[in-house]
Amino acid sequence: MRTESRTAPQATGSAVRFRPEFLDFQRGIRVGNLEENERITRILKLALESRFGQPFVTERWGRGVHWQWISWLPRANRAAKPLSSHYSFGCAKFFISLHREEEMFKCGLQLERGYLKAPRGHKDWALRPDWDWIRLLAALKPSGPIEQHLKRLLREGFWLYAGTWDEESQCFSRRDFPGVTKLRRILEGATANRWAGFQLFYGMRESEVRTATGVDLVESMLAVFREVTPVMNLTMQIRLEEER
Repeated sequence: MRTESRTAPQATGSAVRFRPEFLDFQRGIRVGNLEENERITRILKLALESRFGQPFVTERWGRGVHWQWISWLPRANRAAKPLSSHYSFGCAKFFISLHREEEMFKCGLQLERGYLKAPRGHKDWALRPDWDWIRLLAALKPSGPIEQHLKRLLREGFWLYAGTWDEESQCFSRRDFPGVTKLRRILEGATANRWAGFQLFYGMRESEVRTATGVDLVESMLAVFREVTPVMNLTMQIRLEEER
């Protein structure tokens, strides 16, 4: 994985050259064959590190010039895990994604469950007691702080995804939010031998992306990350606090 330099320009402003067409709704998020101040991996990583005053790890899914999913997670939270500090599956993370079949650019918070019954050769990908998923389930209580945050964000246009990645999706808006008790049951009932997860995200259609500037899009992504940080803090072993 590419190591990002620490001499980059600020995340927003004239030094950033990110462009709307780098979000390609046919191929994914463009990251290859770009200058460093055009690459969203670098721009958002440095912005998050500046905001929270600590290093972040970049993860991705995809290949070649265009990637479909990218995430950033606090290195300190991963290091705090006694069983799982050597990989990022168990960590809450900020993410962006763009899949052709979904026709939506997504930006927000993601947690993964892994497998309850891991296929042969994938034992390290099975859920462990120190994963943030465990804290997410414990936090999903009626009248608890996470419920208040979820309801507020859903009113503001965010969406929830709950369940396995490769089966019929369960997405919820404010109109059909089932409540935290049922949401926890859905997450607990995800198929044991499938990879499962939770996403709290804001979605943008291609028409919205095309009418924005690159700087507008970067600022929107960072604004979404700020909005989901309170939920993220309720699931991690560390706490993110903005630098003053």
